[in-house]
Amino acid sequence: MRSNAPDCAQRRTLTQADKDARRYNSSVLVSDFDFELPEELIAQEPLAERTASRMLALNRATGQWQDESFADLPQFLRAGDLLVLNNTRVIPARLFGRRAGLKTQAGQEASGRIEVMLAEQLSEWEWRALVRPARKVPVGETLRFALPDQAKQGLPEHNQPEQDALLAEVTAEGEFGERTLRFAPRDDFFAALDRVGHMPLPPYIHREDRREDRERYQTVFREQPGSVAAPTAGLHFTPQMLDRLRALGVSIAYVTLHVGLGTFQPVRVERLEEIHLHRERYTLSDETAAAVNQAKQEGRRVIAVGTTTVRTLEHCAVIADDNKLKAHAGQTEIFISPGYKFRIIDGLLTNFHLPQSTLLMLVSAFAGREPVLTAYRHAVAARYRFFSYGDCMFIH
Repeated sequence: MRSNAPDCAQRRTLTQADKDARRYNSSVLVSDFDFELPEELIAQEPLAERTASRMLALNRATGQWQDESFADLPQFLRAGDLLVLNNTRVIPARLFGRRAGLKTQAGQEASGRIEVMLAEQLSEWEWRALVRPARKVPVGETLRFALPDQAKQGLPEHNQPEQDALLAEVTAEGEFGERTLRFAPRDDFFAALDRVGHMPLPPYIHREDRREDRERYQTVFREQPGSVAAPTAGLHFTPQMLDRLRALGVSIAYVTLHVGLGTFQPVRVERLEEIHLHRERYTLSDETAAAVNQAKQEGRRVIAVGTTTVRTLEHCAVIADDNKLKAHAGQTEIFISPGYKFRIIDGLLTNFHLPQSTLLMLVSAFAGREPVLTAYRHAVAARYRFFSYGDCMFIH
């Protein structure tokens, strides 16, 4: 499904909307969103139980917080609330391959390994990717990605059957190791990717991915494949928790936003006004658009699970007439920072974010920079677990 509005029109509308925060951003430094974070608080492993995470509840009106558990979330919701989650599915986007057909001077199969991180699907078979070492992968090169378990057994990759491998031609070069790859068509591309690829754990998790990450670095409600990072606030939910919320009268809806590698890239500018985000693909369904419109019309709260959900809903409201959402698919590069006027969300469940990150700026736009940074300093002192596999924060 394609967007109802051309991309250029969406960009013009977003630029106009961002003027709400432009005056603020011109005088604010990225360093104003810094805080001290001991490295040992960065969670390296998921908890045994998804719902066992701690939850810091922050009141937007008072700036006061409470130390709670995620299992207590139903106490903060009420009948009539609309909970919106991101149902994207993380793909095993980290690939290890070799230059197909490359021979040594002795005529033997070359052994140099190429690492590829898929970043964005451009068309049915074409992907934007980061490649290392990029200098060895020019345009026209063909890469072969074979089953990792066979490679570990010492079997030469050129002896593995074609149905057990993915082939990709490099069709374009970009900056900083970026390449465009065109994969050879096949009926079961994502199934093959599941066999060949590795889960793209964030760079601050200092270990290799394991089999259990295939399940734990996914939400229980994932459906649409395409993300290279998890919508981490959704990782805390179980089917039982969702059933508890429905029993309370909480409605549940879903958007899809495919998270790109830009979510991990550090901010390299000094001022907020200089920040430009990578574009990410989203889909807003008829059911969710209708549910959000009805909730806003009836004065019921819309609670977003994760910053990806916030960005999707707020982007769709910005480009809509009178903030009335309409079903469509498109791309967003919306940057939400203090001074932004929220149109849709009334509450937010989110994990704890990196210092000086655009996600921390989004949370600060919703709850205020000083209250958020004060709450973060408390979370550090209270030894909350940070980032993807860490604890969460509920802002109400």
